[in-house]
Amino acid sequence: MPEIWLNYGNNDVVLDILAENLEERPVFESNNLDDSKINEKLESLDLSKPIEIVLLNYTDSTQTILSKIYEKCEAKSISKPKLLVDKRILSLVKSRNPEDIPIIEFEQDEITNSNLIFLSEMEFDGLFGFETNSTRLTKRFGKSKMLDAFKKRDSDIPKPGQTSPSIQVANEFVDSFEVSSIEIISNSSGIIDFDIGHPKSTMALSDLFAKSCTQNLEPHKTFILSTGKNASNQTLSKSLSSLWNCYPNVKNQGLVILLAECLNGIGSESFQQFIDGRLGIEKIKNASHYIDGMENLLYLNEIQKKFQIGLVSILPEVYIKKLNMIPFDGVKKGMDYILKNQGIRQKVKIIEDGARTILR
Repeated sequence: MPEIWLNYGNNDVVLDILAENLEERPVFESNNLDDSKINEKLESLDLSKPIEIVLLNYTDSTQTILSKIYEKCEAKSISKPKLLVDKRILSLVKSRNPEDIPIIEFEQDEITNSNLIFLSEMEFDGLFGFETNSTRLTKRFGKSKMLDAFKKRDSDIPKPGQTSPSIQVANEFVDSFEVSSIEIISNSSGIIDFDIGHPKSTMALSDLFAKSCTQNLEPHKTFILSTGKNASNQTLSKSLSSLWNCYPNVKNQGLVILLAECLNGIGSESFQQFIDGRLGIEKIKNASHYIDGMENLLYLNEIQKKFQIGLVSILPEVYIKKLNMIPFDGVKKGMDYILKNQGIRQKVKIIEDGARTILR
């Protein structure tokens, strides 16, 4: 019996599955940067002037870059940069970094400091195509522009990994900022590449990212999907991006069971309003103002017309059911459901790194 370990929050959980129930799994070539290449590329970063690094998401890859920056500072006998992070990950970042690193909460409402360097690992996004430093800054500081980005969508289904007209809204928003960006693209094995520059320019890595993460596979009926890393399943709204990446390969009347701990809850004002009965799909389609995450609620509604979605999480069952999803209190219960409802011979496609896998 194969034993497959899947990410679930800060931990991994095991899926015991019979070989006859296991469908092919995507396998990607691993062409990652070694330490010497990472150090070489970091030489273009000017550490002689005071800088503050803002973590826009926190992954193994962002921590690798931080550690290499600290090493360079020590080698040159210069002060290490201050880290600015969101409150929800403050304790986690502190626990994994040296005690002499100043780490404080990032509370700014606007960007005025030209010493800021925004650091993140690129991901996919249903609206923008890619989640980059530009789109993250737009979501955080340019909420008035998000309605424009939403209206530029060309359909009500997600388009991850594809260049979207909406991305131009984000690039135009950050164009005037005098800040720097470190954009990383990674897979489960490590860093594929990264770029240093203005947020508008570093997103040029998106083509390589999409190419390295895309596989053409035959459509299948049943999936068990893990986001692959904690940073991608801290909230429900965030974890759904992995579903957008894979949904084109799900057959009609199929089933996808998503593993997403959702330790930080729903993560979307629009989802909360929908659960509370204060927001409907038609209102979203004809929106006159932007509500955080409403594009994901729209996408969820559309793809549920094609197949069922199950969710393994710590969210209240009543929330999950109101979103028309099937709640499971463990991956084993999800597997039992598949065998009971789809037959003991049903083959299951396992996606272990959904946040960094695009299926065509």
